[in-house]
Amino acid sequence: MNITITTKKFHLSPELEQRIERKLHKLDRYFRADADATVRLSTQKNDEIAEVTVVSQGTNFRAEARSGEMFHSLETAVDHLESQLRRHKNKLTQRLQSGAFEGAAPVELPEEVEETSYTPIRQKHFALKPMDVEEAILQMNLLGHSFFLYRDVELDAVAVVYLRKDGGYGQIIAE
Repeated sequence: MNITITTKKFHLSPELEQRIERKLHKLDRYFRADADATVRLSTQKNDEIAEVTVVSQGTNFRAEARSGEMFHSLETAVDHLESQLRRHKNKLTQRLQSGAFEGAAPVELPEEVEETSYTPIRQKHFALKPMDVEEAILQMNLLGHSFFLYRDVELDAVAVVYLRKDGGYGQIIAE
């Protein structure tokens, strides 16, 4: 696993760097050797924040923890990441065994909104990975987001899956 450590308003000690590498190499059993791990360490007010993101075969796993001490934040984030990996493995096993996710919920289009001037606060650019709707839902849940943009393999179109207020999933397909 390739590990990249970045800091913001935080000094990285050699002891902490060794602990990061030791903790993340315990996760090697879940990933291939070409997996990339990014650890971001930062300080905000009285909190020390550890954010761990692992990308393997196009799938993102992310965990974040904050506490008064960076060592504790790191331990919590890596433990959360490991539990995500176990859940992901179980979901894939269930999907292969029982054919879960028989399809997405029907799409509900939002009502038109009054025209006003909006200024984007933040922009993200990323490549759309071709995948099916089940994989997109798994990816969205792994990231902890309420929606996920992807390229649908079956329809060969850009699509969005999202979490509905009733707990189901919706899909929007661009034409």
